[in-house]
Amino acid sequence: MEPLVYLDRKTGKEEAELVYGAKALQFLYGNDLLTNILGIPLLHLFIRNPIFSTFYGSWQRSPLSKRKIQPFIKAFQIDSSEFVEPIEKFNSFNDFFVRKLKLETRPKAPGADVAIIPADGRYRFYPKLSESDGFLVKNEKFCLDTLLEDPSLAKKYQHGSMVIARLCPSDYHRYHFPCRCIPSETTLINGWLYSVNPIAIKKNIHIFTLNKRTLCRLVTENFGEILFLEIGATNVGSIHQTYVPGIVHEKGDEKGYFSFGASSLILLFEEGEIMFDEDLLAASARGMEIRCLMGQSMGKALKQSANNGQRM
Repeated sequence: MEPLVYLDRKTGKEEAELVYGAKALQFLYGNDLLTNILGIPLLHLFIRNPIFSTFYGSWQRSPLSKRKIQPFIKAFQIDSSEFVEPIEKFNSFNDFFVRKLKLETRPKAPGADVAIIPADGRYRFYPKLSESDGFLVKNEKFCLDTLLEDPSLAKKYQHGSMVIARLCPSDYHRYHFPCRCIPSETTLINGWLYSVNPIAIKKNIHIFTLNKRTLCRLVTENFGEILFLEIGATNVGSIHQTYVPGIVHEKGDEKGYFSFGASSLILLFEEGEIMFDEDLLAASARGMEIRCLMGQSMGKALKQSANNGQRM
């Protein structure tokens, strides 16, 4: 298995990712012989089935799973000083997984015209979807129509910009609003629960359009209408919303969180609404994921609120 290399935005260094459950992922998704002979039945019966994730999630919420917390923190070098609650307060591994962080550990980039990174994770940025060579695998694109299950909505964003964030099990798993906005109700688009690890994505980029996902519209002052999607994955059948729809939320307010596992966020901007930061675009142009932290700058608005129709 080749190492997964990403760029750390904070240090500017390339890092090899320590993959949780790497052997299992390689066995199920990286073994061509298994895929050809047994892979599809295995995935169908186990990995993509919500029963598997429900069972595994129940184990992670049990008191017995608490014993995994300290070894996990040590193995993935997680800074426990950032936690709101001390480690002793976590009664299960999932309690640790959905932990809250101290506000000062994730400062928000200032400015009403600056959108922020919504969650800790590894990111890719696509400034113009219609000109992209492919989202994660060259010449292989997933379809917005299928992702959104709404042809008119897909048409609205087909020339827009896209952000994909992949959250690893070691990441902080709460996600936040990228700018001041009024969010709609979140709607469910049901689906399976495949892994979103690059090992799996290289086998099937369409996983994003097959997996369980949720969609929310954010009406904003400076960025038009943003689509905010949460994508479920293996062991992440539970996507939790903690915000109140229909009222103003400030930049950085919590929108929700994922239960145990690893999953993804997708943000879609309308054409001409945002200019992503140069270092983010440079990393994506190199075909690399860049690890960002919630609250860091993502990009600037390209239009003033008076120049666009549907605003707050």
